[in-house]
Amino acid sequence: MAGLLCGTKSKKQVSDLHEEGKNAINAPMLPTGTDIHPEDTLLEENAERIMLDPTSRENLKFKDLLKVLIDWINSELEEDRIIVKDLEEDCYDGQVLQKLFEKLSGRKLNVAEVTQSEIGQKQKLQTVLEAVNELLRPHGWTIEWSVDSIHSKNLVAIVYLLVALAMHFQAPIRLPEHVSVKVVVVKKREGILQTALVTKELTSTTEMMMGRFERDAFDTLLDHAPDKLNVVKTSLITFVNKHLNKLNLEVTELESQFADGVYLILLMGLLEDYFVPLYNFFLTPENFEQKVHNVAFAFELMQDGGLKKPKARPEDVVNLNLKSTLRVLYNLFTNYKNSE
Repeated sequence: MAGLLCGTKSKKQVSDLHEEGKNAINAPMLPTGTDIHPEDTLLEENAERIMLDPTSRENLKFKDLLKVLIDWINSELEEDRIIVKDLEEDCYDGQVLQKLFEKLSGRKLNVAEVTQSEIGQKQKLQTVLEAVNELLRPHGWTIEWSVDSIHSKNLVAIVYLLVALAMHFQAPIRLPEHVSVKVVVVKKREGILQTALVTKELTSTTEMMMGRFERDAFDTLLDHAPDKLNVVKTSLITFVNKHLNKLNLEVTELESQFADGVYLILLMGLLEDYFVPLYNFFLTPENFEQKVHNVAFAFELMQDGGLKKPKARPEDVVNLNLKSTLRVLYNLFTNYKNSE
């Protein structure tokens, strides 16, 4: 009889789980095309799970944000020979997040280097996130991540965490503006699964995000002395032409003439006194990708010359963003204004 009761209970549990899954999948507010995995429906009472809506995953601005974050992590962890290709698969176990936090903060965390078990991974994540939260909370950050959300490969939680770290540590990157995604929130209330579609804002405007940074002299100049902008542009034009004239080149429009990266590359060669082989860049770029390649290559030359990685993104310069272009040139001016 006991065995029969156990068998009946087991069948009832299976039936209940199937019913929960069915309720979730058939819920009226659930967007078409959303993948519901079995683990997403096995919730405790009052618990919830968040899943990225498939349409948001294909959003170009969201993809751009992921690429910027991946490139930034790989740049920071280059010495550790860590290469991140997929944020969900490479960040969930805490190993990459540990190394990134240690690099950015200069602080060594007391965790096991390699952890294969789920318990060990969650313990490492717990230690890493406690250190992160302890650092960010006093600065007004809302904690949008947890051990469970990161370990369950919740991409939105992972991105929230990385964006917060990038902004707090003044990463030399430009995060795409106004990136929002839609997420499906599944909650369990009184034994019934409820779903809702919610919009999550991952980034705001550059100005608002930069407001958390220590602003540089150029930001101060633009904000408090906009009337001096033409004076600054004139000074920068005089500076770049002083060097580009040696190649019989002349600049009259800063934002447009540096947008393809060619003049930036040639300028760096002149400032550092070396010849840049023509096979390293596109002398007459024909499309957006080639222009971005040129500007990114110029940024590499700047770093090779001892300058910090520019805050602007290559895409911003190519897109004729005046503020980004001026910031790059202003940085060169402050470092090479006495160069002959």
